[in-house]
Amino acid sequence: MIVNRQSRISVPLRDLDKFLARARRRLRLPEDSFTVCLVSDAEIARWNRAYRGKRGPTDVLSFATNARKTKRRRGRNGRARQHLVDTAAANHAAQYIGDIAIAPAVAKRNASRFGRTFDDEMRILILHGILHLMGYDHEADDGQMERRETKLRRELRLV
Repeated sequence: MIVNRQSRISVPLRDLDKFLARARRRLRLPEDSFTVCLVSDAEIARWNRAYRGKRGPTDVLSFATNARKTKRRRGRNGRARQHLVDTAAANHAAQYIGDIAIAPAVAKRNASRFGRTFDDEMRILILHGILHLMGYDHEADDGQMERRETKLRRELRLV
């Protein structure tokens, strides 16, 4: 489900809903397992400050309801590395995994900066947010989230 709580940027909700359904099915997530909320720059900036300690608006934030599940293994260098356990299977029993907040105004600026369409940028942010809800963390997973996201972008025709 997508909830639009901002009015500054016109967003093609019907098309995004279709993409959301495709991505959800591809990731084997239950139909009502998360919500995408479109918010203003000011609102996402407040949340970015409150939850991440960072100033200013960001494009996407994810608020997972379940704790991230990880395994620790020794890497080649002997250091402990985290390996994510896909929580989709654990959540398949119609559990709600969380909320994704997206600031369309930031997405529009980023789309221009990255040479993408606004529609593609919004889809990429939805996918990125879903992966965070599933427990992926690109800041701490040695590239695992980036590899998964790149593969899914190809499969969902977002390259």
